[in-house]
Amino acid sequence: MLLGSKMLTEEDRLTKAVVRILGEPRYIALAGVLMIGSKTIDDDVSTACTNGRDEKYGRAFVAGLTDPELRGLVLHENYHKLYRHLTTWKNLWDIAPRLANVACDFVINLKIIDENKDGFAVLPEGGCIDERFRGMSAAEVFNILREEQSSKPKPRRGDESGQGGGDPDESSGGEGSGTTPDNESGQDGRDDPTDGDLDEHDWEGANELTPDEMNELERDIDEAIRQGALTAGKMGVNVARDIEDLLQPQVNWREVLREFVKSTCAGKDFSTWARPNRRFLGQGVYLPSGISENVEELLLAVDTSGSIGQRELTLFLTEVKAICDTVKPDKVRLLYWGHTVVGDESYDMEELDGLVNSTKPRGGGGTDVECVTKYMDENKITPQAAIVLTDGDLYGGWGKWNCPVLWTILDNEDANPDVGKRVHIRTRDM
Repeated sequence: MLLGSKMLTEEDRLTKAVVRILGEPRYIALAGVLMIGSKTIDDDVSTACTNGRDEKYGRAFVAGLTDPELRGLVLHENYHKLYRHLTTWKNLWDIAPRLANVACDFVINLKIIDENKDGFAVLPEGGCIDERFRGMSAAEVFNILREEQSSKPKPRRGDESGQGGGDPDESSGGEGSGTTPDNESGQDGRDDPTDGDLDEHDWEGANELTPDEMNELERDIDEAIRQGALTAGKMGVNVARDIEDLLQPQVNWREVLREFVKSTCAGKDFSTWARPNRRFLGQGVYLPSGISENVEELLLAVDTSGSIGQRELTLFLTEVKAICDTVKPDKVRLLYWGHTVVGDESYDMEELDGLVNSTKPRGGGGTDVECVTKYMDENKITPQAAIVLTDGDLYGGWGKWNCPVLWTILDNEDANPDVGKRVHIRTRDM
């Protein structure tokens, strides 16, 4: 491309795109995030990618874009950073890389389209767009796509349509948007909206960030949001995003759960229970460091109240099973409780598939967690750690536990146990 008599390189065009975005009042609140990390042109990148901090843009891909399309691509990568997709939703990539990619993209692309009715920024061809997902989080979109995936028969190898429920786990390294389930609405007979490769998501690069780098990145993003919102307010610019939600992102409950199990089920010596794991200090979650690798019994106590559905239970048990596949406890004890213990199931390592398929008994009556601790005492149940899944709407106290306990509390930010550790979960993010 020419500027006067000078040919612009792809590096020049990328810099120009960033400067133009920074000069737009509509992106004042995004300006600080745009300045985080590096932006480079890379011959080996097919489209573009970010690890949540740094961005890379494929030289050949950039060369084929118009200026509005390049601005759209830069916005796309930086919204990934703003929403912390590569760090918050790592668990989705572990389950199904391709679906994780497009779930994050669906969230971003509608936003970019809405903000650029004037054509300032345009999504390059191949971006995933579907009105069904307006206002949803990446986790919500992922769950819908996953359910659609499982409900459809896989196409035969060599199916010329190229549509249908291909296995999302068959992606190569989780890069690119790939092809995912059909849009069941079949709107206007258009092609599958999840087809295309707008960008790549560098999940592996995100994993390579050290704990110190991750903490620094979190601080930088928080500060960028605060400064952006402040600047926007002074200039009278309406910030269309939920600043409070961005500054207080949902804690990745799966990661907290995994860290709890690994650190507390490592032996019977709980002397390190009070020593905090610095990894989670910024999120207000205090967990100990590990001890050994000898795991005996893990207790799961599941509230039978109606607010905890079978879907939430299955997702919770699936995550516990995945953790157990790593730490390999001798036994997992599953208790269902309301005002009394109404179910008692035991699983050894060879039976954990049965754990995932466990069905919650029908709830009823009050919710008193002290029935669990009394039951444990009466039956001499002495696990190395206990995990309680509840909505936190209890009467009575929080019980007297004979082991470390982690409360996983659904949709109730006001529930604050006075014993053990806690992590709040929004059902929409499961």
